[in-house]
Amino acid sequence: MSQLKKSLFEFTAGNLCLDFANTVDNRSNDNAIELLTDYSRLVRWSEESGAISRRTADSLKVLAKDSPGTAQLAVRRAIQLRDAIYDIFAAAAQQRVVPRTSLSVLNKVVQNALTHAQLAHTNHNFSWEWITPESYLDSMLWPVARAAAELLTSEDLSNVRQCASDTCAWLFLDKTKNHRRRWCDMSTCGNRDKARRYYQRQKTG
Repeated sequence: MSQLKKSLFEFTAGNLCLDFANTVDNRSNDNAIELLTDYSRLVRWSEESGAISRRTADSLKVLAKDSPGTAQLAVRRAIQLRDAIYDIFAAAAQQRVVPRTSLSVLNKVVQNALTHAQLAHTNHNFSWEWITPESYLDSMLWPVARAAAELLTSEDLSNVRQCASDTCAWLFLDKTKNHRRRWCDMSTCGNRDKARRYYQRQKTG
């Protein structure tokens, strides 16, 4: 499931913002595990997910050493955004009312991200690029917020799902043809459910 060997994180959601929302293990369990425990973890996730480049990651690590208080603030902002994204898309997946406070949190980060974006023209094509992301300790939140905004305003929103596992509840984008995917990853939650159902059949049989 991990993109890099020995990674702390998993990237199975099919969208950057949903992978970010999934940086809590056992989210629906009383024993939820926070994966973004410090700034180095945040940078590691950002680089592994492709939200920032290795060069930017290296620069941010140096910057964080010089400004540990600001780095810790960036972690708190990241967790606040992460939880807001989760609440918004979980509500959408369950067809519930989206919490206004969560949408407000996302909007603030989106607005901030736009002030650091510009259009670039290379090889006869236009694209968005970030302005000096290596100078801002929370720059990894810009592409995450933009990904969330783009997904919310796309037809793919109707394909956002929540893992059917009782303890997982991770989010993912269902890209299957019949749109009936139930698990964030068949090799983990799916197999555990199959094993549990097999055990129950053996026990009752």
